[in-house]
Amino acid sequence: MLVVALTQDRLKQVLHYDPETGVFTWKVRRGRQAAGKPAGRTHPHDGRVTIGVDGVSYYANVLAWLYVHGIFPEKDVDHRDGDPFNNRIANLRKCTHSQNQKNMRRHRDGASGPKGVYWAKGSRCWMSQIYADGKCHYLGLFATKEGAAKAYNDAALVHHGEFARFN
Repeated sequence: MLVVALTQDRLKQVLHYDPETGVFTWKVRRGRQAAGKPAGRTHPHDGRVTIGVDGVSYYANVLAWLYVHGIFPEKDVDHRDGDPFNNRIANLRKCTHSQNQKNMRRHRDGASGPKGVYWAKGSRCWMSQIYADGKCHYLGLFATKEGAAKAYNDAALVHHGEFARFN
């Protein structure tokens, strides 16, 4: 089966994108979806919006890039603010997968709260660490959670630059 890549022209035939709101709406009736209705659904595992076009599912942030710039991004498209629903073009930027990982929010199971901060039972204090360049960098032990979080923030600025997400 031959799969033809989605083009900007085809995308604009079936969808309208508002770069100010980041919302896609259907231009044509698609199954049960009437023209003028919002397009897409929220993906349950990562919260990102997906939209099916011609039998293929795409992330809305990637479609926004194609809609505005006319090409599929070679790498990832990052949400600057980390909000997977915010597909305004001003909130999107091309990035590598590694850069996109640096901008991630802390995991929901992070019991301590701040990103990169953990309670070290044996030492009975707070430990801070950061992942960068494929390695875990130990930042030290701290008497307070706030001190450990500040150490992470300082290291994030150095290691992650514009893609840093702070506590």
